[in-house]
Amino acid sequence: MNDARHDSTGLMLVISAPSGTGKSTLIRRLSREFQGFAFSVSCTTRAPRAGEVHGREYHFLTRDDFLARQESGFFAEWAEVHGHFYGTPRQATEDLLAQGRDVIFDIDVQGARQLKASIGHGCFIFVFPPSREVLEQRLTGRGTDSQETIARRLAGAKHEICDSHWFDHWIVNDNLSVAYDQLRAIYVAEKTRPLYHAAWQKTIATQWGIE
Repeated sequence: MNDARHDSTGLMLVISAPSGTGKSTLIRRLSREFQGFAFSVSCTTRAPRAGEVHGREYHFLTRDDFLARQESGFFAEWAEVHGHFYGTPRQATEDLLAQGRDVIFDIDVQGARQLKASIGHGCFIFVFPPSREVLEQRLTGRGTDSQETIARRLAGAKHEICDSHWFDHWIVNDNLSVAYDQLRAIYVAEKTRPLYHAAWQKTIATQWGIE
């Protein structure tokens, strides 16, 4: 999607959804089709898992280092999850966008809201399950979560859905192919906005003698 002749600013594509909705599957499919996406490397205070490399999967920080960076405004968004901190470096994200790279985020509603406040421009998409019943069936069908965990995920889904009204686009993932077509259409259409074509605007002005 990126064309150096036309694009001078990358698109921040932010996708949120309750756990079990199929968001990650949609994102993988979009990333396979459009391979120019960049992924911001987050920071975390949890220990590296087997095979993880500092600076590749995550930037692994001590708790004190993370909190010091958080207080200095280093992160575009951050959260505490299961006793560990996670955060997205703001400058690294802005640098990628300034280079004309499209950056995709698979993130919860809280993080999406922080990104909107800290960086501002971007495309924010919320993916819904077809219904509460279907989501519960999907979570149960995984066979990996306890009933307590499933109940907690459903409560979290309700909270996120209540906060979905401010997103730019809604997709209901009832049929994966249809949902992907909608996601793809949103991305392609979003890239036509003049905001992402400042260099092309200058070319037009030069060609047509527009001051």
